Amino acid sequence: MTGGPPSAGAAPEALYRLPVRMLGDLVSPRALERILQDAAQARGLTPETLTPAMLEEILKREVFKRLQLSVPAALAKRRVSDVIAALLEAGPPPAPTPDGGEQQQLTGLEEGARRFTLYFDWPETQRLRGVLGVARQQLQAGQDITPLLREGQDLITLMERRLQEGLVAQAQDLAELQAAFRRVQGMGGKDVRRLESLIAQIEEAQGQGVLLPAEVERARNITFTLRKLLESSVVQPLSSGEVPVPLDPEAQARVLALEQEYVTRQLADLAREFGPVVRARPDLEARIRAVRGEHASGTVKAETVNAWRMELENARDAVLATQREELAGIEARLADLPASPELEEARVALDVVRLTLAGGGLATDELRDLHGTLAALEATPGAAARLLAGQRELAEVERAARDVPGAAGDLAPQLAAAREALARGESVDTEALWTALERRMGEAAQQRQDFDARADSVIREYDTVRHLAGETTQKLGRMAETLRAQRRLGPMSADARERYAQTLTDAEALLAEAHAEYQAAQEVTASFGADALSGLLNVFDFGGGAGGDAAGGLFGAAAPAAPPAASDLPDDTWRVQGSEITAGRADPAVLGVAALLAQATLLGLQTVRLEDGRVAWAARQDGAGGWRLARGANAAALEDRVGGWLATGEIRR
Repeated sequence: MTGGPPSAGAAPEALYRLPVRMLGDLVSPRALERILQDAAQARGLTPETLTPAMLEEILKREVFKRLQLSVPAALAKRRVSDVIAALLEAGPPPAPTPDGGEQQQLTGLEEGARRFTLYFDWPETQRLRGVLGVARQQLQAGQDITPLLREGQDLITLMERRLQEGLVAQAQDLAELQAAFRRVQGMGGKDVRRLESLIAQIEEAQGQGVLLPAEVERARNITFTLRKLLESSVVQPLSSGEVPVPLDPEAQARVLALEQEYVTRQLADLAREFGPVVRARPDLEARIRAVRGEHASGTVKAETVNAWRMELENARDAVLATQREELAGIEARLADLPASPELEEARVALDVVRLTLAGGGLATDELRDLHGTLAALEATPGAAARLLAGQRELAEVERAARDVPGAAGDLAPQLAAAREALARGESVDTEALWTALERRMGEAAQQRQDFDARADSVIREYDTVRHLAGETTQKLGRMAETLRAQRRLGPMSADARERYAQTLTDAEALLAEAHAEYQAAQEVTASFGADALSGLLNVFDFGGGAGGDAAGGLFGAAAPAAPPAASDLPDDTWRVQGSEITAGRADPAVLGVAALLAQATLLGLQTVRLEDGRVAWAARQDGAGGWRLARGANAAALEDRVGGWLATGEIRR
């Protein structure tokens, strides 16, 4: 778990900030900065002038000792080693230029921000626009912009993390979309072609390190519609004459599971997209809990999610309008106050909020802090500097707590009490808050280490079953790739950590299924005997020659249809019941495949595919306990020629 050196195009960063950034999930940034400040002073230097060699020494001694207070020594050693490696990669800090270092840093910051112009709806992007706009104004007025530059760099770091996390999630989406496309490809039609085009766009963007959330969303919607249509052909089959065909309960269950999977993903996306709205409107928390409760009972439909989205969009518009009114009121009251350094600081913060709101972003926390600043300036102007310093530190604690599991809830009462004390003009001691937060940081670091160990175990175990065919193993393979990518991420946001945990849970469940299928396959082999199984594999030679490899998979059942006469079947197709051929021309090779299908029925498989480069077989359950079986030169030829018949039993003329 590492964070790396500054990315290409980012603004130059003081070298001492790199350890603060990379270790800020284990111990408070304030504590790290104090350690570096004290170590620099002991050497007669400032933190900005520390060399990589000096920082390495400080990391190995003072920082390592401090980390051991919150995390195990082995974990502290590994993370310190990661920072040292990043320091060596980053190289020496850039030399100051005679034409103004702040201008150079601001230019570098603006160049770094351009990487994220596509993501204009991110709260960090909206905030950064405001920070850069005010920094330009302050620089032209000859004011110190160091705090704005630091905040801008921190925002770019957050966006870089969000981008990397998003690319991991997008790669997972892409793999699932590609797998789903293979299942619906044979349906044909404009939706399938549109899905293929979207997948190609997403694949190209992934290769370029670009997120396409709208395209991913459209592709998922089309996939959901197509898969539901495919499965519905099983749930509502055509009747044969006057005799109704019974509904397939397994197919009904698959449709329900498909809908619930879709709704789960939609709700998770809404939670991420509208998180700032919910923070601004606590009353929406109850609505969220109600929707999640309904979803847990399986009663939430896609239409409900769409209505919930519209409700949240309306709430966002209302919150934005309210915050703009709040800002106007604060600005008017600040205009009546006497000049002071604290008032100037408040006006800079107000300008950043104004630009953020003008760009459509919310500024809930910033407006709350401005209200606190205004109250301090109006009530106790002499103590304003002390109160504002306390307010800034509380805000820092709160921001840090949001990415630490359980910390935000733990600290909420203490933070509220501290803010009430500040409002009364009292001083606050934040040491207890930092101590509680660092305890949670240590627990989170240990949890992350456990996650990584579990991921390593799943990946290692997958390698032992990857030779098996079937949908379970294929899906497990996709999840193993996702786990590899998640494993490589540095410090994670709360959303990314939640996705990591969910991927692990799902992958471990699939791994258990894969082991069970492997055991079942071993039992099938034992029931046939090695010689008998070898003979069955000779079906690839059309009745003679060497055997090939067999592969089976679960892709979903198809709609049953009335069995046609043998003469009406397409060429090289058969109907199988048990291990008997019930329709189709006689062929010795088919008897071997029929015996395999009898075992596949016992294993609960719905679709079986066998291919070795010389011949391919495909079989689908017909929903009535039998199989539709076809043979061809390869899988593609089979799909083109009889894919429709295998899926529905209908013969296209």
